Amino acid sequence: MMHDVGEKPLAEKRAAATLDSQWRTVDRTMRLNGNHPEALIETLHVVQNTFGYIDRDAMEYVAHGLHVPLSQVYAVATFYHSFTLKPPGEHACVICTGTACYIGGSSSLLDAIHDYAGIAPGETTKDGKVSLLTARCLGSCGLAPAGVFDGQVNGKLQPSEVVQQFKRWGIDDADT
Repeated sequence: MMHDVGEKPLAEKRAAATLDSQWRTVDRTMRLNGNHPEALIETLHVVQNTFGYIDRDAMEYVAHGLHVPLSQVYAVATFYHSFTLKPPGEHACVICTGTACYIGGSSSLLDAIHDYAGIAPGETTKDGKVSLLTARCLGSCGLAPAGVFDGQVNGKLQPSEVVQQFKRWGIDDADT
């Protein structure tokens, strides 16, 4: 349910947010841009970088602060691939799908993850432990197929190695 600008819940959110340093960062960005609608993308980047994702409450907050309709904030947040509307997992697994990695077998890595953990690219395990992403190129073509586990590049990966990493992160077989 969208709140009217004058309703108390949004006012309470705004009051609580000014006490929170993370929201002060968002407020500062909007204020430095004169709370003009043109600051929407920059403000959403700040929200994304600060919280890791953009939820509905954040969209409502930004819409109110920049005097734009919630539908416009939602449209921008869903149009650009750098924005995500879901919280990230505790761990991140990025599988390269560039040409060298694809030829080297990156699709078998993704298949193994799907078979083991039950997630596809862009999804997070049900327990919130691991988010699976893909990258068009990691710049590690000599290591194909390559992946990144919590910021660490790993090369010449085999499906069994990816499954072992998921096990180290505490992910159980999705079928059990």
